[in-house]
Amino acid sequence: MRYQFFDQHPEAADFRVDVIEGLSAAEPYILPKYFYDEEGSRLFEKICNTKEYYPTRTEVGIIRNNIDDIVATLGKDCLLIEPGSGDSYKVRLLLDALRPIAYLPIDISKHYLQNEAKKLAAEFTWLNVHAICADFTGKLELPDHVSTINRVAFFPGSTIGNFSPSQAVSVLEEIRAMVGGEGGLLIGVDLRKDTNVLDAAYNDQAGYTERFNKNLLVRINRELAADFNVTEFQHYAFYNEKEHRIEMHLVSQEDQRVLIGDKVFLFKKEQSILTEYSHKYSVESFHQIASQAGFENVKTWVDKDQLFSVHYLVSN
Repeated sequence: MRYQFFDQHPEAADFRVDVIEGLSAAEPYILPKYFYDEEGSRLFEKICNTKEYYPTRTEVGIIRNNIDDIVATLGKDCLLIEPGSGDSYKVRLLLDALRPIAYLPIDISKHYLQNEAKKLAAEFTWLNVHAICADFTGKLELPDHVSTINRVAFFPGSTIGNFSPSQAVSVLEEIRAMVGGEGGLLIGVDLRKDTNVLDAAYNDQAGYTERFNKNLLVRINRELAADFNVTEFQHYAFYNEKEHRIEMHLVSQEDQRVLIGDKVFLFKKEQSILTEYSHKYSVESFHQIASQAGFENVKTWVDKDQLFSVHYLVSN
């Protein structure tokens, strides 16, 4: 059977608990994983197509321009695993050229994962697709019948940048455990660059990033019976040079009181809610992070403008 589905019944995130916990913190925050409801996902697609937002098209260009070298480095007999697979857009760039023995997309969203995996199985008629509904940062069991020594994880999009450096080490350790002692990791990592380029990428002129950020409050109002006045929060994204990261915030424009069900939250004027970090690395600083997680770098591909990087790492 070319398509199989394995449900490991991951514990569902509790949106209300997470939001109340985050907004109750000394420095309020909302977890960025909650950006991606239907409207948030649509807006993110818009962001990726703006002229200012370079990461998606640059990473795709790196993979396309170096596909033969990437395939030669990974090996055609690999088992390709994609933790947090999402819409599987980028993996399509690899599949035909790489011809893995099987593709294992892993995602916590059951129905979305099933739909995407079935599409891939129909599109790539030779491909064995074994979809796993699981939280890849938790305990994960790969199906026994698709085990192989050459396991390769694919982790594109600079998702690793959404974690602090110490958290990133933990995530990479989880992936290393997934691929095993002789496995590898193909990963996209955003690079440090001119501050103006970074600031523009998260403040596009069309305003899609602003709407994407504020949609968190719209979602909370809709799903948690809250009464955020969305117009009284301002999108604010900037590059923190000391910490080498983009920070995205929603800043209160006045003293205000917000209800989420029976919970009351007070926001002072200019107080912010943190919604995302996006850490940027040099090639060398990322290799140091990877080394702490037990990986060593085999090869790095970078675009001609040195905006973005794709690395192939192996367990050491």
